[in-house]
Amino acid sequence: MKIKIATISLLLIVLTLAVSNPSQKVRGNLTKMIAQTENPDKKNTMQSILDDSAKLEKLAGDFQFIEGPIWHPDGFLLFSDIPANIIYKFASNQQVEVFRRPSGKANGNTLDKENRLLTAEHENRRVSRTEKDGKVITLADRYEGKRLNSPNDLVVKSDGSIYFTDPRYGVSKEQEELGFYGVYRLASDGKLTLLVKDLVLPNGIAFSPDEQKLYVNNSEAGYIAVFDVKPDGTVTNQQLFAELKDASQGGVPDGLKVDLEGNVYSTGPGGVWILSPDGRVLGKISVPETATNLAWGENDRKTLYITANTSLYRIRLKIAGVRPGK
Repeated sequence: MKIKIATISLLLIVLTLAVSNPSQKVRGNLTKMIAQTENPDKKNTMQSILDDSAKLEKLAGDFQFIEGPIWHPDGFLLFSDIPANIIYKFASNQQVEVFRRPSGKANGNTLDKENRLLTAEHENRRVSRTEKDGKVITLADRYEGKRLNSPNDLVVKSDGSIYFTDPRYGVSKEQEELGFYGVYRLASDGKLTLLVKDLVLPNGIAFSPDEQKLYVNNSEAGYIAVFDVKPDGTVTNQQLFAELKDASQGGVPDGLKVDLEGNVYSTGPGGVWILSPDGRVLGKISVPETATNLAWGENDRKTLYITANTSLYRIRLKIAGVRPGK
């Protein structure tokens, strides 16, 4: 693996803001770390992403452990509570409803090009698709005849292929059949291709806006890996994109998303880390709990929804996120 580590000087500015929730009084911090680099056009900076007045809002709490948020164009958010074996729906009326129970202990969720729900299921050890009539079908559960470990997160490329990670979370060592933790590509014709097998525990996954780069969180190792995407959909040239380490804060690189300007957003120690397309740390949205995943929402895709252990949060940003299955 080729490693590129850029040394940057950071100015840490901490702004304490109220986390607004009419039913619960919670305090949170919004932390900005501004890279000291020349950037005369003010692109790829925290100022271009987040207003100083932006507030982190707690929407709901008292879950067991939530993950996998995805915004549906019909105007609602879906997210998983893994131990509870439920996929929840957060509707426009601000109410949380059960969308599916049992969920196969769903983790990551996304949408395909037809806005059908795709889910990485721990318990069923598969990637599933929810059809328009509500039927749930298996898209992938084995590689070369052996059961997958525990599909974790997934992203859809514009050609309809599904890329997903398969670490060991949710299964015991005795249940493993493959002997490695992979990153896969599932083509539209159903062909499953192993892309990567040398990451410690691959987790969150996302494409750059032009789909020339694939980002994968290597959670236990504490960094984001980046790959070049070849014309045939496979990947090459694995490099270190950024390290997300802070021994004073809880959390590891987990959920991963990208905005339309190519900025990379990853949950990590202390909250949501925001990085420029070249891997510079621009800042962090601090979250009162350990952040697990994130998704763009609302019609303009400028609301960032954040799942964090037992609670759901959101914050308004200035740049829209990449639309799933675009």
